[in-house]
Amino acid sequence: MSSNSITSEMIFGKENIANGIDIVFEAAPKDNIFPRKYFLNEDETDIHIEMLINWASRTSTGSPIGGFIPYLKVYAEIQNSKGELLNTELTPHLNISDNFHYAQNIKLPGKISDLYNVRITIIPPKNNELGIHYDWNEKYGVLLEKQTFIYKDLSFEEIANTTRR
Repeated sequence: MSSNSITSEMIFGKENIANGIDIVFEAAPKDNIFPRKYFLNEDETDIHIEMLINWASRTSTGSPIGGFIPYLKVYAEIQNSKGELLNTELTPHLNISDNFHYAQNIKLPGKISDLYNVRITIIPPKNNELGIHYDWNEKYGVLLEKQTFIYKDLSFEEIANTTRR
């Protein structure tokens, strides 16, 4: 493993969706996540996969620009060219640099030198998980529709060989 220490992330996707929402998909250096018993230990992790989802400056919703979009279910399917597959849920995380985001420490299903396809699925809150007021319902109906994004032939080798500290 490289002794290269960086804190930057590998952005592998940027999306703009309805209602003035921006999404950034990143692979970041592995990290210790607390409480530790619920997350893969840093020394067992190849990368920290993240999704930042925030209100954009073009929003007309009255939402705070840059504000986090809560209550989503986010799933990542990561597959190499040999068909080795990992399915994981990205759960809410909090750090100083990104603040609230969805993420997970993961062990890649193949070698870190493999190329990977990543499929991210975002599922909106169920009807009983988010109350929508009349005005929002009249203008937008829902927070967002189910979204799926696919990114192909990604190399995570450089980011897997870095550390945060």
